[in-house]
Amino acid sequence: MKSFQHVLICLGFSILFIQCTAENTESEFRPEITPSDIKNHITFLASDDLAGRETGTAGEAKAAGYIADQFDKFGLLPAGDESTYFQEFRVNMSVLNNPHRGDTSRSGVTFPDEERITRNVVAVLEGSEEPDSYLVLGAHYDHLGTGKFGSLYNRDTTSIHNGADDNASGTAGLLELAHYFSEHPTQRSLVFIAFSGEEMGLLGSRHFVENPTVPLDQTVAMINMDMIGRLNSNKLLIFGTGSSPGWDSLITKANTDTLDIETIPDGTGASDHTSFYNKEIPVLHYFTDTHADYHRPSDDTDYINAEGQDRVLEHVKRLIVAIDSRSDEVLPYSEAPVTQNRDVTMSGVTMGVTPDYGFSGKGMRITGVSGGGPADRAGLKSGDVIIRLADTELEDIYTYMEVLNTLEEGEQTTVTVLRDGEEQTIDIRF
Repeated sequence: MKSFQHVLICLGFSILFIQCTAENTESEFRPEITPSDIKNHITFLASDDLAGRETGTAGEAKAAGYIADQFDKFGLLPAGDESTYFQEFRVNMSVLNNPHRGDTSRSGVTFPDEERITRNVVAVLEGSEEPDSYLVLGAHYDHLGTGKFGSLYNRDTTSIHNGADDNASGTAGLLELAHYFSEHPTQRSLVFIAFSGEEMGLLGSRHFVENPTVPLDQTVAMINMDMIGRLNSNKLLIFGTGSSPGWDSLITKANTDTLDIETIPDGTGASDHTSFYNKEIPVLHYFTDTHADYHRPSDDTDYINAEGQDRVLEHVKRLIVAIDSRSDEVLPYSEAPVTQNRDVTMSGVTMGVTPDYGFSGKGMRITGVSGGGPADRAGLKSGDVIIRLADTELEDIYTYMEVLNTLEEGEQTTVTVLRDGEEQTIDIRF
């Protein structure tokens, strides 16, 4: 029997879904992928009205309603629970740690002793020739709310973190691809999933792979989009190429826009493709890199490069068509030669930096520094590569996190960085 609180929450979500549907019936989107449609989706999802889309909140529920409404308009079939678009799950908010994001400025935040209800939004376009063969496309639609956890904004007051790039951009990409393929059917079935709970530890994708609504053993691959709205200098990162020997050639053939693509073999990392890779499904993760607005209130729609995102989505579209046209064993799974699958929970101090998740060298490269944090006070800069912390050599971001977990608030130690090709050792106090 459902609790009275559960009934009230579900009733409230239903009202929000109806309101969202009514508000957006006048917005007509074109089936071809366009920068203007991308920007319109992001503008809605990253508006202050949704209050940062924190998992299990009214703002996030409104985003879920918007996504489901778009799926319905495009003619996609519900693929959630009980013939709906929604796959519901619960999140225990009593103590929240954010293990998969690296260095956050507010990890281990204590929340009220509550259990929230949230949901993935799942839809399918049935294939014309092989409807029982599935290609999954995913993006998370949750973000940080007002920055009670995960924020790199070191201020006393909380502000709405709209998450235009992280990850309204990926969600907009999911909707644009759903609309396009609704008018251009594929032979295999396409599954579109907007995940909740990613910022709290890949919760939505983990729930899906443990409770799949389509058979995972008939899923040929999973393509994930997270932070694809800031294409800069034509550079696109694609993770997961080591998860199948077929990826490299497909990616190259799809690159008719001459994007500067950097491929990274790792099948795991800081987004929802990890959950599928751990089930031995070939994955790709599209990413246009971190920036100074990452996990800050300044990640707003004004800074989205919609034209650049359009080019990224055209690449994804061509890749999907190429996968769909293959009649042989499409993409055999292979174990990636280097993995990032290490369960490291942030329980110690934080430095206040944004890691470069695409960096493959030794150490941990910084792409952003939070004002007023330990790194900022010590004089660290974007572009520095931390190679040693507290007398420990760093191999990668994970050894960096492990060292941080051994340090305490108020402790002073040293950090050694590579800056412009030269080593510098700097005192730092946490």
